[in-house]
Amino acid sequence: MNGSNLIVRLEMDTDRAVFGAIATAIGAAGGDIVAIDVIRPGQKSIRDLTIRSDAGQEAIASAIRSVDGVRIVNISDQTLLIHLGGKLEVTPRIKIRTRDDLSRVYTPGVAKVCMAIHEDPASAFSLTIKRNTVAVVSDGSAVLGLGNIGPAAAMPVMEGKAMLFKELAGVDAFPICLDTQDSDAIVEIVRSLAPGFGGINLEDISSPRCFEIERRLQELLDIPVFHDDQHGTAVVLIASLMNAAKCVGKRMDTLRVVVCGIGAAGMSIVRMLHSAGVPSVVAVDREGILSADREYANPAWQWCAQHTNPEGRTGGLTEAIAGADVFIGVSGPGVLNVDQVKSMAADPIVFAMANPEPEIRPDLIQGIAAVIGTGRSDYPNQINNVLCFPGIFRGALDCRASRITEGMKLAAAKAIAAVVTDEQLSSEYIVPSVFNADVVENVRKAVIEAAYADKVARRQVKRSLGDEDKTSHAEHGI
Repeated sequence: MNGSNLIVRLEMDTDRAVFGAIATAIGAAGGDIVAIDVIRPGQKSIRDLTIRSDAGQEAIASAIRSVDGVRIVNISDQTLLIHLGGKLEVTPRIKIRTRDDLSRVYTPGVAKVCMAIHEDPASAFSLTIKRNTVAVVSDGSAVLGLGNIGPAAAMPVMEGKAMLFKELAGVDAFPICLDTQDSDAIVEIVRSLAPGFGGINLEDISSPRCFEIERRLQELLDIPVFHDDQHGTAVVLIASLMNAAKCVGKRMDTLRVVVCGIGAAGMSIVRMLHSAGVPSVVAVDREGILSADREYANPAWQWCAQHTNPEGRTGGLTEAIAGADVFIGVSGPGVLNVDQVKSMAADPIVFAMANPEPEIRPDLIQGIAAVIGTGRSDYPNQINNVLCFPGIFRGALDCRASRITEGMKLAAAKAIAAVVTDEQLSSEYIVPSVFNADVVENVRKAVIEAAYADKVARRQVKRSLGDEDKTSHAEHGI
């Protein structure tokens, strides 16, 4: 695994081997020893080495084995170690210490709560975990940049997503990976599971199936259904673009934008660019520029073709990008070249968001592009969904929104952008850190206000994260 920390336990015969030979072999294989722990001293010494390596586990192991008098007892990856047993657990909010406690949380007392919900189904939002719980649902068909690796292999990502919900916004989330990629089956399973959840976060479902699954579920359910790969990416991208445009002295309503890669994220970005008032968007995919004079089997592409390319351009990316103010890439590595960036308008903005390798390496266009953003954490301006989904769901749950509207997404984008003050704004700081404590609360407030405006909110809430629900007691006579 590239870029990993390895823990190697080795036995060293000190009569035959010296540690310097081991360190030299590891260094030659591309590893760097960052810590040494002596577990057992003596002639058969046992030591644990923490090794930072971009070369991979096998290369390091082979190098160590080449040293006479050394035996590898065990080798493991720190990333794998922290996943042992999974990353989540279920913890009760109330302790059961007495028979009276038991009678209230379970039988016979719980029957009173069951009947209250039976008589008033909406009370499930207040009397069960539904009010603060989101299902993170995937079929494993489009996991990160790994592709269709299936539901079991998708679980670590969904667990990680659930952790972020809880850590950043106090939302309880549960990973649900489905062993089917049949759209009808997914819709029916999620519909059947929905009574226990206040929202559905769809994740890593391949395009174009993700569009239909999200649409059908939102039609069937009265709780928010949000495909984060589409909308989370689009929200954070729009936030980044708002600040990037400000940074170069351009207005959103004058921009000419090229979107490369019209999959789940690309489609949502195109829609949000329209919502944000961008007048000229050209969509490009493997078949070239999408154009209204062509027919496409993919309904999403057909819509996109009808709502983009106002100048009627033809050709591929080279023709689309000439004179453009902004390039947005959600496609693949190496799609964009330096000459294409040079053909853009003055002070071009380049968002190369393919992961793990962007459409163009930022170092190749330093001094050419005025603002550069990627999806990676090792470059400035990381465009990361984590800035979006915790706050959006926190706000939607708090106001009990029935759905997440375009207005709520645009409000979230503006709230994220606003976290970066005018004094802080620069070409290398257009979007806040995912660890900025202001992001979730800003997004939460903005989403609630937009939900009221769009008439999808079903309750009044206080303004600050963590405040006690001010209506729950009155609603239920408690």
